[in-house]
Amino acid sequence: MGKRGRACVVVLGDLGRSPRMQYHALSLARQAALEVDIVAYGGSEPHSAVLENESIHIHTMIQWPKHSHSLPKILYPLLLLLKPVIQFIMLLWFLCIKVPPPDAFIVQNPPSVPTLVAVKWASSLRQSAFIVDWHNFGYTLLGLSVGRSSLFVSIYHWLEKRYGQMANGSLCVTRAMQHELAQNWGINATVLYDQPPEFFRPTLLEEKHKLFCRLNRYLCHPLGVQDCVSTGIGGYDQTETLVTTQVGTSIFLKPNRPALVVSSTSWTPDEDFGILLEAAVMYDRRVAALLDENDSTDEGVLWKEISGGKQYLYPRLLFIITGKGPEKEKYEEKIKRLNLKRVAFRTMWLSAEDYPLLLGSADLGVCLHTSSSGLDLPMKVVDMFGCGLPVCAVSFSCIDELVKVEKNGLLFSSSSELADELLMLFKGFPDECDSLKSLKNGALEMGSSARWATEWEEHAKPLILEVISRNLK
Repeated sequence: MGKRGRACVVVLGDLGRSPRMQYHALSLARQAALEVDIVAYGGSEPHSAVLENESIHIHTMIQWPKHSHSLPKILYPLLLLLKPVIQFIMLLWFLCIKVPPPDAFIVQNPPSVPTLVAVKWASSLRQSAFIVDWHNFGYTLLGLSVGRSSLFVSIYHWLEKRYGQMANGSLCVTRAMQHELAQNWGINATVLYDQPPEFFRPTLLEEKHKLFCRLNRYLCHPLGVQDCVSTGIGGYDQTETLVTTQVGTSIFLKPNRPALVVSSTSWTPDEDFGILLEAAVMYDRRVAALLDENDSTDEGVLWKEISGGKQYLYPRLLFIITGKGPEKEKYEEKIKRLNLKRVAFRTMWLSAEDYPLLLGSADLGVCLHTSSSGLDLPMKVVDMFGCGLPVCAVSFSCIDELVKVEKNGLLFSSSSELADELLMLFKGFPDECDSLKSLKNGALEMGSSARWATEWEEHAKPLILEVISRNLK
């Protein structure tokens, strides 16, 4: 292992929103018996397993101000140059002065600039190994905001490729990305698929009841005036929630509960949330047509009947959208203007402990991730499978490495296709929906067949230890 027995995980981002790098830190501490320093921005709280591990030491950098987008557009090129310079200096300060000298730096990419440059310099100065974990390509993400033809994108691409080639070892998230790195970048990377850690699992009924008791204050406040979920919810206490009821010491799922659909999003342009909104409207309209309801049907009467226990062939849908990001408020305003009878939306940010419980309580996951490069896979889907949650995902080039159609999920390319899938899966909910149950069994099987610790032990640990050993010679 070498005399220092130490690794430094580098994330130029919010550590709490970088689960893969948190899992790296946990595995380095638990499975490789290393002391681990994490250099990252603050913001969202990491998982308690990271915070409570005595071998993991978190060093928090000051974040670049977020209000720079409100400045005049003429200053944007200047900010594009100034931001990485400031970040570069801060990274060097932390990596060369603040943290003890490590055997290896393991850095998340993207962002590539100035991260790869700073970590390479620090690794040379401290005689440490330099390992890149490729999640995506940074230049493709930059291209979303400034255009692929921009000079900045060309410079960024050159720096990302040049410094990526200098790494002593590389990990990546898909076979498609491994092929691209080998063929066009001259980089030999080991595939380390995202896999759920042990705390992503199906939620027990008692845990589900306690979770919805905690979430009641969020669920009773609709984004609009009132909806099919908020009606009657105010009367719930610790024995009754939207989906469960407690009689004595026994807890039961309500037969007329809404179907719970979860989508985790970063509210960025590479995830078109509009597709989900359009599909929700289509579901609402198509169900009304299938049940021979007309526009004059009083929604208040309908909601009262449902809260009184009446069941329909097609259930209400409650979409819980988790995550933080720049376009959240824009879409919340759009949701407020929707006039839906059987569909409700809630947006929230959950703790790292409650998020797996929500996934394990849901009936379906929806993933809108399309990938700027077409070569990475959405980690949120991996987490959903870990909880036994089937997924409807946007179709793109390498998604079939993860989502197996009609086994653990379905793919869609338009809002109309997603609406069709919602109607097909939830017909007869909760007891007579065989297609949904079949997908759930497939998701459970996939989620239980592979876990992060096993994947890391088999693929990442040998690479990291070999690179460290080679560097110490």
